[in-house]
Amino acid sequence: MFRLKFSVVIAHITGWLICLSLPLLFISGQTGDRKALSILFSADYLVFLVTYVALFYFHTTFLFPRLYFRKLYVLYFLAVGLMLIMVNYMQPFDHLFRRFPHPPMEAGWRWHPLAPAPTELEGHPPVQIDVVSDFLFLLTIALSIAIETTQRWRQTEQRALYAETRKTQAELSFLKAQINPHFLFNTLNNIYSLAMTRSDHTATSIMKLSNMLRYVTEDTRHDYVLLENEIDCLRDYIDLQKLRLTSKTKVNFAVTGSPGIKCIAPLVLLPFLENAFKYGVSNHEASEINILLNTSEKHIHFFCSNKLFRITDDMQRPGIGIANTRQRLDHLYPDRYELEIREDNGAYAISLQLQV
Repeated sequence: MFRLKFSVVIAHITGWLICLSLPLLFISGQTGDRKALSILFSADYLVFLVTYVALFYFHTTFLFPRLYFRKLYVLYFLAVGLMLIMVNYMQPFDHLFRRFPHPPMEAGWRWHPLAPAPTELEGHPPVQIDVVSDFLFLLTIALSIAIETTQRWRQTEQRALYAETRKTQAELSFLKAQINPHFLFNTLNNIYSLAMTRSDHTATSIMKLSNMLRYVTEDTRHDYVLLENEIDCLRDYIDLQKLRLTSKTKVNFAVTGSPGIKCIAPLVLLPFLENAFKYGVSNHEASEINILLNTSEKHIHFFCSNKLFRITDDMQRPGIGIANTRQRLDHLYPDRYELEIREDNGAYAISLQLQV
């Protein structure tokens, strides 16, 4: 915020230096007098400076936001008209120009302030119009409107972007919270069975479940995590799922390439594993689940295949894991992922490629 305010101040100072130096250059060129720079220390230049700076900020901070944007158009245009009349009456540029001698006409035609035009109506003073002062007034108002409108447009755009960001973060948090909600209960039941049979794997299983819970509740607070941590989570998940499997089911999990410091969206691969263990395991028939994770310099390729057994009525209820994963991929990897799901002759396979 400080950097933004500082840049605005610098922009205003730079703009005023440029705008208010133009009369010096103009007068210096018209008079041919190199001493025109002495104008900086004159009272007329101070009046000229204060007049346009005050008009600019009065219009920017009060008239435009409090009258025009509140649709008080009559009061707004009346106030602008009164300021124009005041500027024309004060004639700040005309008074400034008259301080210096004008070159003779032989030197060529040059602009000079409008002299009082003769009038045929005796007793009525002629109406003088300071064209340059009026033009500078209109230019000041136009710049004020442009700056204020641009600033309000940027604020509106930033508020819309912030709202969209908050909406996206809320959606991602909601989707992440839905992933694998029943996994904890199934795993606790399996560990309970191990405890009842006094299995030597009970303590190890509790540790693996603890690691997964820590990863889900703490490490996944960010949109991306280290790929190595995600792989460890997948290994713990597979080991915990093996607790309920019989010897008829074979699970192959391989990682090729080096994870290094690559990052990935947390829990984006877990729903595919859950799907494989949910529909690819049978207590009566031999089954095999193959999981391959390959990493290269610019891509992460995940492949999972399993045999698809007959789905019961209870399993036909639509799941949310795969659908949520697609939405998360759309949010976090827009145009940077390829997801292919194939189902053929009782075999089910998914292939996911992410651009690192």
